[in-house]
Parts: sequence; structure tokens; C-alpha cells
Amino acid sequence: MASQNQSHEETGHTHGSLKSYIIGFVLSIILTIIPLVAVLNDLFNRSTTIAVILVTAALQFLVQLIFFMHIREEDKPRYNLISLIFAVLILLTIVIGSIWIMTYNKVAI
Repeated sequence: MASQNQSHEETGHTHGSLKSYIIGFVLSIILTIIPLVAVLNDLFNRSTTIAVILVTAALQFLVQLIFFMHIREEDKPRYNLISLIFAVLILLTIVIGSIWIMTYNKVAI
């Protein structure tokens, strides 16, 4: 067991501390409860509720990346971060392109 910990520390890869995991967990719970309360109690109109859901989803995504996937703790070549950014750009291209096609490609029958 000691040899595993020693080789793990020599490579420079560390996992988050218990404190960072607890902070991430609490933030995840809060960011889950906010849209749930907004929807169940009809606190806002429809467009504001959708905005609240989208903003908390984006924040939840960032919390997961920072506290659980340790994106900020990578070594110099940040291949995982570059791959993630590329994947998000491809996803946005597909979603925005699909919405654009569905909106402006109306065929007259």
C-alpha cells in the first residue's frame, strides 16, 4: 500500500481533498435544489424559469469539472481541457445548426 501511495505522489497526480469534495457536493446539492424549488413553486414566469434552469445547469457543469474532475489541477499539456472545449464546440455547432435548420427550412406543401 505504501508503494502505491509513493508512486502516486511521485507522478504528481493528486486527488482532491475531503474539503474540496464536500464543497463540491454542497454546491451540487444547492444548484440542484434551486431549479427544483423554482419549478415546483412556480416562482417565476416560464422564460425566467428556463433561464434559471439553464444557468444552474451551466454552473453545475463547472462545479463538476472543477471539484470532481480536477480540470484545474492538470499538468502542463492540458489535453483533457482542450478535448473538452473541442467537444463543447462540436456539440454547440450541432445544436445551433439543428435549431437553425428547423427554424428556417420550412417547405411549402
